[in-house]
Amino acid sequence: MLKEIRPAILILVLLTAITGLAYPLAMTAIAGVIFPKQAQGSLIERDGKVVGSALIGQEFKDDKYFHGRPSATTAPDPADSTKTVPAPYNAANSGGSNLGPTSKALDDRVKEDVEKLKAENPKADVPIDLVTTSASGLDPDISPDAALFQVPRVAKARNMPEDRVRALVNENTQGRLAGLLGEPRVNVLALNLALDAAASK
Repeated sequence: MLKEIRPAILILVLLTAITGLAYPLAMTAIAGVIFPKQAQGSLIERDGKVVGSALIGQEFKDDKYFHGRPSATTAPDPADSTKTVPAPYNAANSGGSNLGPTSKALDDRVKEDVEKLKAENPKADVPIDLVTTSASGLDPDISPDAALFQVPRVAKARNMPEDRVRALVNENTQGRLAGLLGEPRVNVLALNLALDAAASK
């Protein structure tokens, strides 16, 4: 019986070492060489200081910045650890709201958001991604339409010509991957940093 068990244990140890140690370490090393920026989290720096990641959204509330999608992420309630409180873009707790299409809470929240956005830009249709959360709650991108919708507010808050702000949106719009996959998108953090840089000139 020991003859049958010994090879099985040897194969188990060998495959564990290969698939659990050697392969992950090799892939990490290869990724670090071929894609060093992505392997480190696609961090974005300004003046030598990390200000965020191109892969994780941030909450921007100030009128002079472009805003991302709503985020449904939560955090433990400091007053009662059995409950949660809203914590937009909480990277430690990625997730959607779990509210279904028949949810009154979701319907009320979307209607309220649409009203606020309509007051900001009454002539334009509100892009869907400005009132809906992503599955992760951490989406760093918005559609070009969502960015262009916000141009009048941002331009007014910064006292910049709308054409200049619109040009920044166009400069920061990324196309489909390989011309086929996904949708055109604008990284909100990158756009806001470009906006700060343009305003300081």
